[in-house]
Amino acid sequence: MGIWGLQQHLAVALLLFLSTATATADPNDEQCLTHLSQSLTDPFNNLQNWTQTTFASPCQGLTSFLHGATCNNGRIYKLSLTNLSLKGTISPFLSNCTNLQSLDLSSNQITGPIPPDLQFLVNLAVLNLSSNRLSGPVPQQLASCAYLNVIDLHDNQLSGPIPLQLGLLARLSVFDVSNNRLSGPIPASLGNRTGNLPRFNASSYEGNKGLFGYPLAPMKSKEGLSIMAIVGIGLGSGLVSLVLSFAGVCIWLRVTEQKSADEEGKISQLMPEY
Repeated sequence: MGIWGLQQHLAVALLLFLSTATATADPNDEQCLTHLSQSLTDPFNNLQNWTQTTFASPCQGLTSFLHGATCNNGRIYKLSLTNLSLKGTISPFLSNCTNLQSLDLSSNQITGPIPPDLQFLVNLAVLNLSSNRLSGPVPQQLASCAYLNVIDLHDNQLSGPIPLQLGLLARLSVFDVSNNRLSGPIPASLGNRTGNLPRFNASSYEGNKGLFGYPLAPMKSKEGLSIMAIVGIGLGSGLVSLVLSFAGVCIWLRVTEQKSADEEGKISQLMPEY
């Protein structure tokens, strides 16, 4: 075999090696995808190609072989599985997709908690889990994802307070936890941000009966009355009671005075004249 033929064979072998290396999944990505597919139920078979065979080689450069996945340099960097009627829970092994920058599981029927393990997605910029049936607390561990730009959790069944730690996310420009079951005060670091940090209006917090603080309107009682209105009613009731009490005393004194006058008249009639 001549030198030219040897070079051709070496070139083909090198291309085959690079192709195989690129197509082979990162072990962390493969574990991430495997566990996520096991934790979710796909009633309409939208994720037919989510199989173990595909997980072994999900990317070819920038091309992804998985529905809803986007690749970058052979790694999964975006998952968008929105509005697919998915059920089940979010696997904590999702944190193995360490190159993930965007996670969108919105508009499904996913239940259970938000895994605190998502804190290990250190490159995550977008987290959209809105319009599901997620329950439990908002994990304070999300504050470890320093690049988070979007946290959208609206229309779920999340409960408990909003973690103070989320106010440390300097890049956060979209924050929506409306229509949940959250309670307690809105952290000032999120409700009343200062400097150049983006601010969030009341629409980010509305629909949580137990949540209060700026920028929400003042709390109302169960009858829909504001605290100031209740205080006003209390003061008004006290004033009315005072007036009625004073009027009662006046009437009693008048009656007593009249009785005394009548008795004096009777006594004067009985006394002999001199």
